[in-house]
Amino acid sequence: MILSALNNYYHRLIEYKEVGIARFGFSQEKISYAVILAEDGSLVDVRDIRDTSGKKPIATILNVPQPPKRSSNIAPCFLWDKSSYVLGVDSAGDAKIRKPTSSKPHQAFKALHRELLKTCDSPAFKALLQFFDWWTPEVFNESPLFSKTMLGANFVFRLDGEMQYLHECHEAQLVHQSRLRKSDSSSALCLVTGERTPIARIHPSIKGVYGAQSSGASIVSFNQEAFTSYGKSQGRNAPISAQAVFTYTTVLNHLLRKGSRQRLKLGDTTVVFWAEASSAGQAKAAAGLFTTLLDPSATDASEADKLRSVLEVVAKGRPLKELDPELEDDSKLYVLGLAPNVTRLSVRFWEQGSLHSFAESLAQHYHDLALQPLPWKIEPSVWRLLLQTVPHREGSQPKANDIPPHLAGEMTRAILTGRRYPSNLLSNLIMRMRADGAISSLRVALCKAVLSRAMRLANKPKKKEIPMSLDTDNTEPGYLLGRLFAALESVQQLALGDKVNATIRDRYYGSASATPAIVFPVLVRNAQHHLSRLRKDKRGMAVNLEKLLNEIVDKLPTSFPKSLRIESQGRFAIGYYHQNKARFSVQERNLKEGEAQ
Repeated sequence: MILSALNNYYHRLIEYKEVGIARFGFSQEKISYAVILAEDGSLVDVRDIRDTSGKKPIATILNVPQPPKRSSNIAPCFLWDKSSYVLGVDSAGDAKIRKPTSSKPHQAFKALHRELLKTCDSPAFKALLQFFDWWTPEVFNESPLFSKTMLGANFVFRLDGEMQYLHECHEAQLVHQSRLRKSDSSSALCLVTGERTPIARIHPSIKGVYGAQSSGASIVSFNQEAFTSYGKSQGRNAPISAQAVFTYTTVLNHLLRKGSRQRLKLGDTTVVFWAEASSAGQAKAAAGLFTTLLDPSATDASEADKLRSVLEVVAKGRPLKELDPELEDDSKLYVLGLAPNVTRLSVRFWEQGSLHSFAESLAQHYHDLALQPLPWKIEPSVWRLLLQTVPHREGSQPKANDIPPHLAGEMTRAILTGRRYPSNLLSNLIMRMRADGAISSLRVALCKAVLSRAMRLANKPKKKEIPMSLDTDNTEPGYLLGRLFAALESVQQLALGDKVNATIRDRYYGSASATPAIVFPVLVRNAQHHLSRLRKDKRGMAVNLEKLLNEIVDKLPTSFPKSLRIESQGRFAIGYYHQNKARFSVQERNLKEGEAQ
């Protein structure tokens, strides 16, 4: 299903004349230099064709014959390649030049072209073969046309006085097409197209997945006997035609290219997505809106306004076309999550649906997260949420490498489908808050989202909904204990002021949220000493705090619970956060009233 969707997307991009999509048998590759030849095969020049307009030269992207798949094998490209193949020289640590006797890639490159071009009468091809007759790698050191910066770069050929490169001329196209038609693979029914055609033995590598090998990795690969069955080897275990293999790998590499707006990094998962619509403009608009919904910019005010507008339209059940005439609610979206797995790629998730259904799911996700007052200027992206599951160390930023494996894929799938959040998400958040004491708004919002969604999907109408802001009528023990803990912390801070080296949150939050019966009696007794000190200097404040403590305790059972389940610990964090926010809101209001007077 995934490969079939990618194959269909490739043909739509060809129909839309998308820039950067190569035809069957060709590939978009980075080329740095062109070897200019005279008709007698002599060297005229070596032209630098890189883009030098910026601070650093950038290789030019050219449409060249598709390269073979390489690992440790020697496999030359047709009419282009890197310096070790084209010229027999390469950098090897100390940038020494290889000797002709050890230049096996160069010998293979010459042998391939002598075989393919031996019957061609083109002056350009004759010049290339004559060049091979006299060229030796030592010339690289001797000629002023070459420099060591060229080592390892990709080269193409051009005949002096011609505008086309050799691989672009008509004769080269015919030779290349002839090569593509000759296949050593047996024919079988293609799993993608349903046609009986020659089957690809090896699939090209996929590049651009974060954490995978820089040379690329495979989605379909059978390189060990244990992975095969019925005596079939390599690609025959998953029969896919050579053309379908080309289309799915080409379009996937296009989606994963550097600078792509259809690629996101979420933890260990690389997400790519594309849209299917009536026109190229509608497909682009749908993909753009999906990017805004899934990964809103934390700094772009216009993006924030756009996201809020979308959420408002979805909440009111109105069509997305009201925001943009190019947006169609029934445009189909495909979302693929990939993660590295040594030389292969793992599919973390695969989701497809209409633009409207995804927009509804994401709107529900943001509603589940919502707190009042909103603690953020723009709804948090999945990336920001994932960082809440890693340690928050004082003086350092959270590290993406610490995000638990598989969590990004599971969480994104839950957001896109409206299903439950990962089962370990709440326990991970509770553990982190207990370990580092960072009860941040995003962590609390995630706790609320997990609990709210679980209750809604479990269809528990009698269970009180998780509140967005302080709910003084909520009698759930975990929520009340969180409020009580926040109130006790306020008493301590107001009584001791700046003399507090570590608050009760720093010392007791973890045990208070897990085993209340052990900790709370001690905290309540200590609070009486703090209240007596407050009565001397701030009697009114002491009265209000004592009233708050009694109000919360009166709603609790006659004895503190011996332990709290993980869901109640989540409610504890929410109650603690709500009570603290209410306290600071009162302080800010009192301060403003004092300034006004």
